[in-house]
Amino acid sequence: MMNKVTNLLFGIGLAIAAVSLPAAADVKVGVLIPDSGPGGLFGPSSRNSAALAAEKINAGGGINGEPVSLHFADVGVAPAEAAQAALRLWKGEGVQAFVGMHDSAVREALITRFSGQVPYVYTPVYEGNSCAEGLYITGETPSQQLAPVIPYLAETEGVSQWYLIGHDYNWPRDTNALAKRYIADAGGEVVGEEYVPFTVAEFDSSLQRIRQSGADAVLITLVGGGSVGFNVAFASFGLDGQAIRLGTLIEENTLARIGTDNADRLFSSSGYFGSIQSGEAAEFAAEYIEAFGENAPVLNGLGQSTYEGLMLLAALAERAGSLDVAAMDAVAEEGTSWSTPRGDNMLVGRHMAQTIYLADATGGVFDIVMSFENVASSEACPD
Repeated sequence: MMNKVTNLLFGIGLAIAAVSLPAAADVKVGVLIPDSGPGGLFGPSSRNSAALAAEKINAGGGINGEPVSLHFADVGVAPAEAAQAALRLWKGEGVQAFVGMHDSAVREALITRFSGQVPYVYTPVYEGNSCAEGLYITGETPSQQLAPVIPYLAETEGVSQWYLIGHDYNWPRDTNALAKRYIADAGGEVVGEEYVPFTVAEFDSSLQRIRQSGADAVLITLVGGGSVGFNVAFASFGLDGQAIRLGTLIEENTLARIGTDNADRLFSSSGYFGSIQSGEAAEFAAEYIEAFGENAPVLNGLGQSTYEGLMLLAALAERAGSLDVAAMDAVAEEGTSWSTPRGDNMLVGRHMAQTIYLADATGGVFDIVMSFENVASSEACPD
């Protein structure tokens, strides 16, 4: 298997590259991931997961009988640059479909650029309510990550006073708009809310406000290094004794940087963790290690999402009989199901209904404490 995956990854450049597959490969799929910028941390695992998906698809006969080749572009750049990189793949290299794991600003630029002319699967956690011709979503939305989790934590941890802190852009703000409803429905209240610029690296004043608010739970929608800095300082302030923390974008890379000593009573909600013990997840993890070795980039929800996106693309194209957007939209609206490391999934309103896992990171590793089966997104697209 290692040789096959090595072939898949051969020739990848830092910005745009093609994965070498058999010479007869006819279905060209663009994989848009961040190799640079704040999301560059997730690039290697995203690339590896996409390669495994391509091998799996090709082992099963490809897409409609044709093998798949992957063509990568770095979209950890400004949205306009990312759109140009995608355009070069589409018009210059003849890419016929795209899978993207990147931020929402890039997604909106690509939707405009593609104009419903090419299939596009978007895979990371996001704020919801993005609908367009040819767009299909596998990433978790706020209603999936929070609607079942907040009442569960209210009951099991006895929390009711929530403080909301995130970076100042649409994903945290849209997430928290829904979180307030779920907190109220669970009998709780919001005792503080703030949004900080990406440039903020020191959180002392925020932590003082959290202490003074009396919060016994903190919802974190900070990204990357900001999340790391906040969580390390949170523990240093001794606030882990006052309040639990819940993150919707805290995965294995982020947790490793937060560190074991700073992860007490830290929870994360996601559709995938590397520690999931299901048969599908265990098989995927074993294949990943066999292909890339014990020291490969750690498995995580964002990286694994590229695997998810490629498998959805294949399932839709097989049902439609082609990569024609109108034909794929038609079968998407009928509902498409498929099985992956995340379990048995269903496309509902162009979004993925999936199992959501709640993990406790105390001790520096994610321990799955609860799963919520087949959770649909309330931010899905209308039929």
